[in-house]
Amino acid sequence: MNHRPDQQPGRHGDAPDPGSSEDAGARFAFEAAPLGLVCLAGPDDRIVAVNPRLCALLSATPADLLGRTLADLTDADAAAPDTASGAAVEQCWRRPDRGAVWVMVRAGPPRDGRRVLVVEAAEDHGAAARAEQTRLALASAGLGDWSWSPASGAITLSERAAEILGLHPGPSITWEELQLRLRRDDLERARALIHETMPEGRAYAIDLRYRRPPDDQEVWISARGRAQFGPDGTVTGMIGVVQDVTAREEARRALHDREQRLRVATSVAALGIFEWHLLDDQALWENERMWEIFGRRPQDGTISMTEFFRDVMHPEDKGPFRAAVAAAVQGEGVLHATGRVRRASDGTWRTIEMAGRFERDTPGSLPRRLIGVVADITDRRLAEERQTLLIRELHHRVKNTLATVQAIVGSTARTASSIESFYEAFVGRIMSLAHTHSVLTEDVWQTASLRGLLENELKPYADGPMTPEADGRVTLDGPAVDLASEIAVPIGMAIHELTTNAAKYGALSNRAGRVRVRWSLEPEGERVVLRFEWRETGGPLVKPPSRQGFGSRLLQRVLSTQVQANVAIDYDPEGLRLTMLAPMPKRNIALNPLAKL
Repeated sequence: MNHRPDQQPGRHGDAPDPGSSEDAGARFAFEAAPLGLVCLAGPDDRIVAVNPRLCALLSATPADLLGRTLADLTDADAAAPDTASGAAVEQCWRRPDRGAVWVMVRAGPPRDGRRVLVVEAAEDHGAAARAEQTRLALASAGLGDWSWSPASGAITLSERAAEILGLHPGPSITWEELQLRLRRDDLERARALIHETMPEGRAYAIDLRYRRPPDDQEVWISARGRAQFGPDGTVTGMIGVVQDVTAREEARRALHDREQRLRVATSVAALGIFEWHLLDDQALWENERMWEIFGRRPQDGTISMTEFFRDVMHPEDKGPFRAAVAAAVQGEGVLHATGRVRRASDGTWRTIEMAGRFERDTPGSLPRRLIGVVADITDRRLAEERQTLLIRELHHRVKNTLATVQAIVGSTARTASSIESFYEAFVGRIMSLAHTHSVLTEDVWQTASLRGLLENELKPYADGPMTPEADGRVTLDGPAVDLASEIAVPIGMAIHELTTNAAKYGALSNRAGRVRVRWSLEPEGERVVLRFEWRETGGPLVKPPSRQGFGSRLLQRVLSTQVQANVAIDYDPEGLRLTMLAPMPKRNIALNPLAKL
């Protein structure tokens, strides 16, 4: 190393001359400075003086450093310190032993053609470079960093953070100004979260709605931050990152809306949603309807497919159901299967319909899981069976009605003496038949009230209430009896014929005559028999008919064949008497649409 003639090894260079007290004080300050100092001279920044602190930083002696240039210690592309601002820059200096040390360098103002650099060890060498790299990484991930100073209240934004918030980089907004751009409910949540996490120094994260200038477009931002503390425990600031999550939030809300629509649809359709994982034979039930269908509680747990076939499925339905599952696994993966399952809550058998799709990781591989829905179609199946039964009943009733009409036409024509008498008798009988059918149609059970049929025919001839207490011209005495459809029509026609005959020739043909009808239900073995009595008094003298008309044939034959009734007619001169014993058919529960089978 080259030395000037006036330099001696072991000294720190041409520091101020110790001859004067002023120079001696300056030399003392130079030598005793707690920071590394290097004095540079000339256009090539040659080292002319160093202090002990700098030598310690570089693990060097003054002889190792004096006479060398600054370029010998630093890289060619190292940032030069700014003399005007006095800001420190981070540099990597080479030691004489070829090692390296990271230092922070500040430049003092030049004096007498020389300048002094202040050098101190970088506490975290490479921090500035890493900070810039971190900022670039955050920006590439869509994140912008920010910091807040409690002294000024300003929030300093990076370029990416400023872009997200629609502001300028740097301290461009205060916390008070930022609050005005947040939704009130979001602001309250943010305040509460910061108040909760700040004392413990915990990080926080929150999604907020923010009105971005200049057009006040509302966007969603995700803010994360953490408080910073000084040595005395006071808050010295806050740092964090911000991200525009509008697209993510819109996608999340769209997914949420679709899930809600699906949930509403399945709820309205009473569908249970499930997943079945084939590898571990485990099921996930996604909604309450699944638990209701199988009559289980959440604490009971779901059932595997093994348990489903072993304990829940009806034995007669296991084969077809397994075949449907196997066909779906081996085919396109679409499952449609129906079967009966035993509901755990009450032990009843319910018919279910299962639809779903098997998912595969790759085409041709074994299915990984089954996603599907389950519907309880028990009521629908019963309704379909009931509808089929009702259609058969309707066909039978229409057939009988047409046969009855045909008989009415033929018999009325044979007994009528003129077109007028035919028309009168025919219309009356058809109207009575229509009334009986109307009563049957209006009733849920497809039945007709016996009292209602009697009142419909006899009311025009009554002179008051038709109760036994009134003791009027027409008396009806009996309990409430509902006639099933198969016997209501012939009995209704018989009542019409009895009333018509009484009005023309019997007790209702004059003012003195009376009609008394009594009925009761009597047990006879395993069945119930209707006892029906029709009695006329006070009318003209009764004579047996010289020939059998439609009314007689109806009373004798139709009631016997269609109702299986025993009919006895007494042509007493004092008044006609009819007694009928008719077995009551058992009700067909399936004909009641309100029944739960």
